[in-house]
Amino acid sequence: MSQTTSPLDRAHWFDLTQPLSLFTPPFPGEMSLQVHFFKRLTGAWGGGQGANGQLIEWSNNTGTHLVGPRAFHSGSRAIADIPLSDLCGRAVVADVSDAVSDYGFYTPEMISERVNVQSGDILLINTGYHRYSWNQPDVANPKAQGGVENKEFGYYLRHPGPSPDFFQWALDLKLKLIGVDCGCAEHPMNTNLRFLHPREFDKAEAKVRAETGKSWEELFPPQEYQQLTHITLPKAGLLLAESLGGDLAKLSNRRAWVMVQPIPFMEVESAWCRVAALAPDQADPEAEDELFTDLEDLDMLDLTLPFSVQTPQWANYEPLSLKYTKRVGGLDFGLGRNNAHCRASFHLATHMDGEKHFWAAGRTIGEVPLDHWHGQGVIVDISEEVSDCSVYTPQMIEDRVDLEDGDILLIKTGWHQYGWNSPDSDEFRYMIKHPGPSPDFAAWCVERKIKWLGIDCVAMEHPMNTIQRRMHPKTFAEANQKLIDQFGKDWDTMYPLDAYYQDMHLNLFPKGIVHAENLGNQIAEAATGRYYIGAFLPRGMELASCWGRFVAFRMS
Repeated sequence: MSQTTSPLDRAHWFDLTQPLSLFTPPFPGEMSLQVHFFKRLTGAWGGGQGANGQLIEWSNNTGTHLVGPRAFHSGSRAIADIPLSDLCGRAVVADVSDAVSDYGFYTPEMISERVNVQSGDILLINTGYHRYSWNQPDVANPKAQGGVENKEFGYYLRHPGPSPDFFQWALDLKLKLIGVDCGCAEHPMNTNLRFLHPREFDKAEAKVRAETGKSWEELFPPQEYQQLTHITLPKAGLLLAESLGGDLAKLSNRRAWVMVQPIPFMEVESAWCRVAALAPDQADPEAEDELFTDLEDLDMLDLTLPFSVQTPQWANYEPLSLKYTKRVGGLDFGLGRNNAHCRASFHLATHMDGEKHFWAAGRTIGEVPLDHWHGQGVIVDISEEVSDCSVYTPQMIEDRVDLEDGDILLIKTGWHQYGWNSPDSDEFRYMIKHPGPSPDFAAWCVERKIKWLGIDCVAMEHPMNTIQRRMHPKTFAEANQKLIDQFGKDWDTMYPLDAYYQDMHLNLFPKGIVHAENLGNQIAEAATGRYYIGAFLPRGMELASCWGRFVAFRMS
């Protein structure tokens, strides 16, 4: 695939993701994002030294996220089981912001009056309530306390929701996914917020009675509503994305190609995601159809390992743990849902090491624009040239692929076959004996202007240029002898510690060249060659590193 033939190059990209921060309000009653540095380069309280390592706690219903089917139906697919084809495709953005107000409803008629919704579409709804997002300017209201609208109440409690006939209409159209720019894809008064904030429910009930002459439960009969939202919708595969933001308003009443890319959780019901839309520069039905047809011809290779409590963490980091705080059987009116609070460090599963992981002045993950995370690149299979603790070189890359300056570079060592979920799993070999780069590799990356790197093992570093050298002296002795046999030099001669300790971090991150680790899954199917590559990372504003969804696109 040359740089002139990819429709992903031709399209204009829109980031529809809300920034994720300590200040992002969680869904009411759930855990807000908490961040603790358990490691610093020189040492941290409660932890060790060697890197800026973060331990976070969070609820997945904070910031832009995908609501998986298991949120309502425990027997449905896990997020990790949802293929990319169900999360990407032709879409339409309906702007109903001029027709809705506090506690109101958007209807199928409102949508159809503004856009042509087609069978199988992804439907994104701009209610206008993203104006109450935590990072947006205040909305003035002289009648409100303080003279401004209460953002959290506007965003979570007063936003409009779907009318009684909306979800059945969506099912009849076989929509893939519905996304909204507010706190919930349901009306807030059809959630537990009805009970948490009874004063708000009284206001919504009064509005409904004034406009329809019916009570809330007459509009939404409890048993029917529970059956529809907790059984019929998830079993039909209709997905929901919430808290969209970013460039959404730029696509009002336009068609686009949308990608909702969640972290592929196995045990948890919802997941943070990055949402991107692709469209021509100007609304033009013919140009849109041509672009979308070309995008449909692309194969999407998911290079992301499932995210699980079983995923091994890097040395002295904390694994993923989770606790379910809500279950679907927990409330009346069918309003219960599954929800878990999670705790983990970042250096497990497929993740991006960000600049701030090793460079104090660097950007956080959320400060890096989406454009940096996607572009032309290569996957290079060197698996036949490497073995336990061996060294790979720039020449191995140059000999195998047509690398261009500025490319994204993903290296396939073959070590993905030893990952935790592989039939050939060998955790010690995966974590401690993977190959690593030669001393000249980092300087070569700078010379070739590599955009970012990725690897199918636990670290971009050679493990013996990390703390693993001290933790596993027997393996270090084996690696040292292998280096002498291959290059005629011992380890400390070839890799002086002051120049090469954590070489790919300390020498590259100040240059803006970061890397993804633990690539896997369909990288097993990826032949050496050119691809269009994307890292879809949550916009974590305080996060030094983060998990994400990593995808390679190729012409089918």
